[in-house]
Amino acid sequence: MTGLGYLAVNAIGLLAAMLVLWRVAVRIGDVSFIDAVWALGMVGLVWASAAQTDGSQARTILLVALVTLWGLRLGLHLLARWRATGKDPRYVAILGRAMEKRGWSFSRAALQLVFLTQAPLLFLVCLPAQIGMAAAEPAAIGLMGWAGAIIALTGIAFETIGDAQLKAFRADPTSKGKVLNTGLWRYTRHPNYFGDACTWWGIWLVAAETPLGLWTLPCPLFLTWTLMRWSGVPMLERSLSRSRPGYADYVARTSSFFPLPPKG
Repeated sequence: MTGLGYLAVNAIGLLAAMLVLWRVAVRIGDVSFIDAVWALGMVGLVWASAAQTDGSQARTILLVALVTLWGLRLGLHLLARWRATGKDPRYVAILGRAMEKRGWSFSRAALQLVFLTQAPLLFLVCLPAQIGMAAAEPAAIGLMGWAGAIIALTGIAFETIGDAQLKAFRADPTSKGKVLNTGLWRYTRHPNYFGDACTWWGIWLVAAETPLGLWTLPCPLFLTWTLMRWSGVPMLERSLSRSRPGYADYVARTSSFFPLPPKG
């Protein structure tokens, strides 16, 4: 497909998928699987883009590989966690407030506050990978692209290790009510979020070697702001501060986002 018309096809396909999943959520009374959809949806978008574009083959393969590795790992991890733990308290609270204060039904709250909100944000964050496949030139991946690939792989490894350490911590009965402050969690309170940001900054660098890819800079900026200031760190830490007695001390000595030696 010539031009950027494939982006409209991707957007329509994503919206249709979200509406189907919304009906599934209404049927089971839970939207918590949307976090897994966030990652797996990006995998779907890059494969759809690869099927519709005829840009640089090397760049297309690299972008598809990076997003697929990141998305499948994270998506399957989040699906397994959802199946094991059930409803996410964050979404229960968000939908509960809308149902109580606005008089919305579960169906309406789920549609407007979750699925129709997540769809455009998912599309936006994944835009560098989608657009990076469109340009035929430069055909070869340059220094910036390979640096981006290394950064993305580092981010994937970082959040994979962080998630594994958290899973092991939660599986230990003696950890109940305690704060994980070892491993990567000794240097940052959110190694999974930091890994996510690294991954998508790396993917942006791969795409930024193309003329249009360079202009997708707002996408990784938005993701980083979201993780650090909006729905990532702030929302999670409000919950942890209430449920973990030692969390305030952990916050005082541990970097919020970027890995740094602990204070004191």
